[in-house]
Amino acid sequence: MTTTRICLIRHGETLWNTERRLQGHTDIPLNARGQLQAQQLALSLKKVHLTFDVLYTSDLKRASDTAAAIATVYDVPMYADHDLRERHFGVLQGITIDEAPSKQPHVWQAHLAREQDHELEGGESISQLAFRVKGFLEKIEQKHSGQTILIVSHGGTMDMMYRIASKQSLSSAREVSVPNASLSWITHNTFGWTVERWGDTSHLEGPALENVDL
Repeated sequence: MTTTRICLIRHGETLWNTERRLQGHTDIPLNARGQLQAQQLALSLKKVHLTFDVLYTSDLKRASDTAAAIATVYDVPMYADHDLRERHFGVLQGITIDEAPSKQPHVWQAHLAREQDHELEGGESISQLAFRVKGFLEKIEQKHSGQTILIVSHGGTMDMMYRIASKQSLSSAREVSVPNASLSWITHNTFGWTVERWGDTSHLEGPALENVDL
């Protein structure tokens, strides 16, 4: 039976992460701690002799810079893919989760209620995100069947991958967190997707912030 393994990596910390500010498609770079996390992550993978066949990353800078640390340590190319971006949070992008209830009360309530077809006024609905992420996973599994793939992405996108692999409803509350620079594994075989391991931060020095996209 052919098994495809995917190691999912969330990008390192950014200033907006520390401010609990929704980033979405806003191209925020890693802060100093995020850069250190990316280095720790890359070196830890090399130390345990992890081997992989291909490295993909979101084209947003916080993810691609995290992936670049791995690419440098392993001396391999990385491939950016727009479909690995974070969910577009529409009018919620750029505001903190503390500001959102007063600045965008109706949109924020729709977000909290996980209204699947609500596009957050110019953003991306949960249904649209699910369609994008599912399409990417299917494309990658077909292209790299039986291989080990590293993917650097974002909290909301990885939560969607978890939902797809675990068959969790799109409307249910989030079951798992996705800390900065964490490692998670999903696999695919004849029986479909399975979550193998999730949210490992043992390779980091100190705690990592969790995703705040809810």
